[in-house]
Amino acid sequence: MMSGTNLSSAARDAILASVEATFDAQLAFTMDLVRFPSMRGNEAPVQDFLHAELSRRGYAMDRWRVRAEDISHHPGFSPIAVSYEQAWCVVGTHRPREEKGRSLILNSHIDVVPPGPVDMWADHPFDPKIRDGWLYGRGGADMKAGTAINVFAMDAIRAAGFQPAATVHVESVMDEESTGNGALSSLLRGYRAAAWFCPEPTHETVTRANAGVVWFKIEVRGRPAHTREMQSGFNAIDAAYRIVGALRELEARYNAERADHPLFADDPHPINLNLGQIRGGDWTSMVPAWCEVELRFAMYPGVSADKVRRDVESCVAAAAARDPALANNPPAVTWHGFFCEGFELKPGSEAEIALNAAGMAANSRPIEGQIMPAYLDARVPMLYGGMPALVYGPVSREVHGIDERCDVESIRRCTRTLALFIADWCGLEPIER
Repeated sequence: MMSGTNLSSAARDAILASVEATFDAQLAFTMDLVRFPSMRGNEAPVQDFLHAELSRRGYAMDRWRVRAEDISHHPGFSPIAVSYEQAWCVVGTHRPREEKGRSLILNSHIDVVPPGPVDMWADHPFDPKIRDGWLYGRGGADMKAGTAINVFAMDAIRAAGFQPAATVHVESVMDEESTGNGALSSLLRGYRAAAWFCPEPTHETVTRANAGVVWFKIEVRGRPAHTREMQSGFNAIDAAYRIVGALRELEARYNAERADHPLFADDPHPINLNLGQIRGGDWTSMVPAWCEVELRFAMYPGVSADKVRRDVESCVAAAAARDPALANNPPAVTWHGFFCEGFELKPGSEAEIALNAAGMAANSRPIEGQIMPAYLDARVPMLYGGMPALVYGPVSREVHGIDERCDVESIRRCTRTLALFIADWCGLEPIER
């Protein structure tokens, strides 16, 4: 076995050469993944594709449907409001001839957010294109490029004549974009390792801290009336905006506390409240009798989701009590989707040291740290699995926006880094011919 610390220059060069030799195939594979419109509830077809691809490569395969009843007892569970009938996870496992190195999970999520107005895209969002050094398409950056990085980093090691001298699980999970329940299901199914790696698009930095996220819905009931005598009615949409205004004050209070959280202190607005969806009313010339708003709130690492829930519910109740029209008809607050807490990655772990060494060896550049004021599945291994979680991936633009894209050369650099990190962390053994 050759460990990462004394990996020969010949082995290193052979692995990096294999990344180059297979890179065109990697980009084609990534584009194949993007062609699957794998929004929540529609992940099964692309998971079937990945299952076939990993199986063809000789991995020991596992595929299962995520069931709420199997994971809802866990504190990391997020409540769901959609069917999980087609909610599948896929894991391909490499096992060495002899376990000598350190085990590893290579994680990615396969679900993507909706594309938004298709006519705003330069090309169809699920018809990927490469232009001016960028790979365009919904989910290409977040995070199907990462899925391909995991697969082809392992391919490059094998193409160089080696394989990891430790167990490696290549896992593709569902529902990262709304609950994180896929990663939780994988953990509870028994997938653990000495380290956990995920190539989310982080601009080639490693994530030092990750905000927690909650989703909730507010339902306001009004009183309908004809618009000629609208003062006799009660406009539920107007009232919903007043409630959101009160929550903006809570948002401002949270952001004023950033000095108490050193990793977030330099971010001028780390805690964001997003009014993501609004529905209401039945007729343009009718005072609306109902309104529903769906919101997303972030929280600092170390702050519990339960505390945010209490703060939100107290804020909504207080705002309703001050509103004569709402005092006797308070809004209902329900919780679904993300109910997830953040994490901090303490510096100096062996896994991060190995990743930094791999980055220098692969690309002659150090890997800087960053904070992520959004959700990452890394909270599952960090908070509940006792695993160091490394989130490091390519440069991207317009994630969750129009013309989402990922930098092609950054994909190449990240694949080089990951291939050498695997060789370092897991060690290598020659493939028997």
